[in-house]
Amino acid sequence: MSFIDDLKWRGMIHDIMPGTEEQLAKEMTTAYVGIDPTADSLHIGHLVSIMILKHFQMAGHKPIALVGGATGMVGDPSGKSAERNLLDEKTLNHNKACIKAQLAKFLDFESDAPNKAELVDNYDWMKDFSFISFIRDIGKHITVNYMMAKDSVKKRFASDSREGMSFTEFSYQLMQGYDFYYLRKYKNCKLQMGGADQWGNITTGMELIRRIDGNEAEAFGLTCPLIKKADGTKFGKTEKGNVWLDEKLTSPYEFYQFWINTSDEDAERYIKIYTLLSKEEIEGLVAKHKENPSVRVLQSELAKRITIMVHGEEAYKTAVAASQILFGKGTKEQLLALDEKSFLAVFAGVPQFSISKDELSSGIGVLDLLAEKSKCFASKGEVRRTIKENGLSINQEKISDAELVINNSFLLDEKYVLVKKGKKNWFILKAE
Repeated sequence: MSFIDDLKWRGMIHDIMPGTEEQLAKEMTTAYVGIDPTADSLHIGHLVSIMILKHFQMAGHKPIALVGGATGMVGDPSGKSAERNLLDEKTLNHNKACIKAQLAKFLDFESDAPNKAELVDNYDWMKDFSFISFIRDIGKHITVNYMMAKDSVKKRFASDSREGMSFTEFSYQLMQGYDFYYLRKYKNCKLQMGGADQWGNITTGMELIRRIDGNEAEAFGLTCPLIKKADGTKFGKTEKGNVWLDEKLTSPYEFYQFWINTSDEDAERYIKIYTLLSKEEIEGLVAKHKENPSVRVLQSELAKRITIMVHGEEAYKTAVAASQILFGKGTKEQLLALDEKSFLAVFAGVPQFSISKDELSSGIGVLDLLAEKSKCFASKGEVRRTIKENGLSINQEKISDAELVINNSFLLDEKYVLVKKGKKNWFILKAE
């Protein structure tokens, strides 16, 4: 399939400017996606546009990833009901560096291929503009009437907010429009791509190009839908907030769990958008999943592919092992292999009890430890009964001896003891 046909099948096209498909069939084309560095990590909402750039490069075209060092100082009003807080230059520079490192996981920036990806920062060409020169040389080409007609502007003015929209945010679409003009002029970039909420900004760029270079100037636009869950709720959010690509913000285990827990309907959509599997492979997985939905073939493959792509093979294996531990199938060896962050992510919300590390070094009887030094059990009698019924595990090993002495050798990461009562009740003892 062509790039456009492939995106259509994957459900990744929302709007497309007439002539775009013909342009891509004619020659190797350069396209860009812009990302404002409002945080020091991308989240899975950004991944749709990044995957489009990935497919674009795989189709033989040249992708440009634009990190908006300049526009990030202003704030895009698209889809926003209130003005953003402006970030200082130091924070923006830190965010840019982090995002650049993440993008390199998806796009080929290093090879000698003619379509190798480029990374650009619009601060490099915006920093030399004075206010007077920008409004005189660029602003004169786009009328206020044209800018006011954009949905992002109309919605803000139609809202009940008394704040309205500042001139700073109002000027954003003109700055993004100039990015397109600049990249077309100096990088022969003829296509801008982005989320559906960017259509107004993209068309402003095309309008600016035609106003300056004439109606014959070729410029195209393509947007992808804003992803939502099948029930209409917001995609990419958990109780903790965004699902980030940075493992310090969202651990690989939490990342994996987000995808493995998607509904059947969502998994069938997401596997087309967030993996590079072919149509034939995906249709085969969908058919296999429908034969036995309880096995959750689609969710497993989706979670595997995207976790490996973002975090690597080892992180994926650790996430799977962690999941097996939580559901009672993991081994002690898998538990010992977990780092502290993964361990705490797996057992987030599990009751924790503090115990004395000094006392533990001398050894504490299992009955005393679980019924008196902590409150995992209501009484020593309950501990004995649970052991007799083969229902007590410590660090993923069944306990059969009620006289067992627990000491520092039982500590995981020199700090924790994991206790399981029955099939579903977990506790963590933290030695301090």
